[in-house]
Amino acid sequence: MHMTYPLIEGAYVRDLLEQADALRQTLTLPLPDSLSGIATLLAGPQPPFLVLTGMGSSFHALHPLAIRLAEQGIRATMIETSELIYYSNGLLGPNTILVVVSQSGQSAEILRLLHLNAGRSPIIGVTNNPGSPLGKAANAMVLIRAGSEASVSCKTYVCTLLALSRIGDVLCSGNSGASSSHHLETVADSVEQYLSNWRDHVEQAQDCLQNARHLILAGRGVSLASAGTGGLIVKEAARFPAEGMSAAAFRHGPLEMVNHRLLLLVFEGAERSAALNRKLVNDIMEIGGSAQLVSPNSRLDVFRIPLAPEAFMPILEILPVQIITLALAARDGFEAGAFTLASKITATE
Repeated sequence: MHMTYPLIEGAYVRDLLEQADALRQTLTLPLPDSLSGIATLLAGPQPPFLVLTGMGSSFHALHPLAIRLAEQGIRATMIETSELIYYSNGLLGPNTILVVVSQSGQSAEILRLLHLNAGRSPIIGVTNNPGSPLGKAANAMVLIRAGSEASVSCKTYVCTLLALSRIGDVLCSGNSGASSSHHLETVADSVEQYLSNWRDHVEQAQDCLQNARHLILAGRGVSLASAGTGGLIVKEAARFPAEGMSAAAFRHGPLEMVNHRLLLLVFEGAERSAALNRKLVNDIMEIGGSAQLVSPNSRLDVFRIPLAPEAFMPILEILPVQIITLALAARDGFEAGAFTLASKITATE
């Protein structure tokens, strides 16, 4: 039986609808010249080690950059800042470069990292707040221009993905970030196009979620950013049990959870593993489970995203998840993204 639940529109919806403009604004910002100097070091005979760090969606957004660095043979690792400051701080030193992502530039873990580092490792900082402690401490500050954001990360997240892609352009090929600029306007237009039908998407998502009591989001490669951030924002914006994981990991145990109350959302992702992800969706449906594929070829409009280069797939993949948060909150009768316990800036470790 089809049922539509009324949506309570608030600041979070406004922020979602401003994402395309935020991407365009971020693209106008120049990259710091100091990035080229770091690229030169990475191409030298004794290149430094890169540590990519952040918390929450800022951490998950690092996946595409980590993959790109690995493909270029550049030594790098991703570590949550909370783990870096207590369990991996031996990595700090002149032979390590930190890529630190924090939308506020002043969350609790970032402040402790800056104090602990005390200038030992050079910092590439990505932030929405140039006057923050991170903005001031960074040797190369890459600014995003997402504007103010009421609660759940959306504008800041997609702009961070863009900024990290531009950083990758410089670190991996030494150019000015032009390849990102070439594609970005089209991606921003695609974001705008998808969101122009957001009300219809919410209604369709409500239909898919009628019986859902748990949500698992799964992907591979760059889509791990979408799975991780998706699981986070569904819990945060819709207060709904959700988990992000790799599509391969789902077969290693969580497969036993398959039933009519679990919805598995799979990101088709890059071509090199797309067939595996499509097969996972088909296998779940064959055993009577509920699964949907986020893809340019999805059978449902809400999960059908425009084509994009691999580097920008996560920008588009997160949009259906944002729609899901609106649908779930409407189903349960509250305003999506309206915090009651959390705060925009996490001030306590």
